[in-house]
Amino acid sequence: MSKENQYRITVEQINPDNVAAQPLQFEFQDREDLFKLVENLKKGSGLPESEATILSVGLRLLGPLMMQNRKHPLFIDFMPHFKTFMQNLKTTIKSALS
Repeated sequence: MSKENQYRITVEQINPDNVAAQPLQFEFQDREDLFKLVENLKKGSGLPESEATILSVGLRLLGPLMMQNRKHPLFIDFMPHFKTFMQNLKTTIKSALS
């Protein structure tokens, strides 16, 4: 049995008027260590660090959601492309880190 990691994501709008906007906040569980994934993508993707961070978090939010709903009409056409993308990404990262 794998250990679930608990995460909280907070999104706050930054605006020049310093008007307080209501933040968007949610929690999720993931079997993967998100911080380790971010570091590996920063080191091995060839992307700037900020973009690697965004990609890591985005993929860990989207991937499990798609897997849970893989037969849903929203995801059914995209799923094969996502799978190919993830396989290529993992191969790229492994090669860069070894």
